[in-house]
Amino acid sequence: MSSMKSWAYASLWALAVLAGCSGDKAGKRPATEAEPIGNQPTARESIRPPRDKNEKVKELDLNRDYKPDVWLYTVEDKGPDGQPRERKVRKEIDFNGDGRVDITQYFNEREEKVRETMDQDFDGKVDSTLLYEKGVNVRTERDVDGNGRTDVWLYYEKGKLARKERDTNGDGKVDNWEYWENGQVDRIGDDLDSDGNVDRWTKNPNAQ
Repeated sequence: MSSMKSWAYASLWALAVLAGCSGDKAGKRPATEAEPIGNQPTARESIRPPRDKNEKVKELDLNRDYKPDVWLYTVEDKGPDGQPRERKVRKEIDFNGDGRVDITQYFNEREEKVRETMDQDFDGKVDSTLLYEKGVNVRTERDVDGNGRTDVWLYYEKGKLARKERDTNGDGKVDNWEYWENGQVDRIGDDLDSDGNVDRWTKNPNAQ
């Protein structure tokens, strides 16, 4: 059990029970929340994807240790004006200077960052993925146990954390929801019987 969840159960005392008949479940998962897609166990993604034949790579040594720490990949295509150009498609970064890639960024046709993968335990595999819209991180997905399946989802609104979802029992389905407001947890929902619906809501009495 995470420290945040332990704190919540120890400190939060007010239960917000949804309206319904006696004996009904506390509530269902809000219809606006889509079930995570493609959440079956897979071979873990490499932090450094195979290089396409049409890609050119430029090596950079930003920390001046005579070893490359950034790899910039481009392809030749035509820009919006129809003129030939070299378009950035991917950037790989060695963050800790060990000679291996730790972060890979992906760019769309407008050279806007749309995806960023991270290897946070330095095993060569992706364990965190950040998704961007118009340059802003809107969702982060994490594979905490390293089985190739996402078990933590973080959703952002206007750059701030709005909701955190977890698969705490490894069955591939969300069973814990944290809603955040004003920089703190507002309420927590738990699915105790793994049917996809919230059985218990815990309200933060200090939430504004």
